[in-house]
Amino acid sequence: MISKKMAESLNAHMNLELFSANMYLVMSSCCNEMGLKGAANWFFVQYREEMIHFMKFYTYLTDQGVVVSIPASKAVPNKYKSLLEIMQKTLTHEQLITSCMNNLSEQAVQEKDHATQIFLQWFVTEQIEEENNDRDLIAKLKLVGDNGQGILMIDGEMAQRIFVPPVGSPLAV
Repeated sequence: MISKKMAESLNAHMNLELFSANMYLVMSSCCNEMGLKGAANWFFVQYREEMIHFMKFYTYLTDQGVVVSIPASKAVPNKYKSLLEIMQKTLTHEQLITSCMNNLSEQAVQEKDHATQIFLQWFVTEQIEEENNDRDLIAKLKLVGDNGQGILMIDGEMAQRIFVPPVGSPLAV
């Protein structure tokens, strides 16, 4: 059984995952506008992953007998100067998600909510990968600076990313 406090915390985070999805969808559009089709693909894959995260929370909450709420989302920024700026904003956002995930995990430990602890473990591990991917791309973008050929090489690399739904995914968008 999940406590009301835990359900509220998970519901709030579920909505943050939805905001993340919206943010990455807009970033994909911005990259497309910049002529960076590979980066647009990378962010579209990121959007799809965030929708999976959202649905994992939704499914967990409904399986626990919780009626979810989805309040209106705040506006998503849609103006960026460069791919480097977008990636830096991405890393900052993923660090926020990591912090939130750690707080949720700590809450589950304090409440002795073993089921939620197990549920959150996948997300804790996922955040290591998310931040590492962002740091790698930021390092490459800093290395090439404003060199158009270098940016296009990185864009080509980002185009190779494909969406692979996790095993047992509640949603394959």
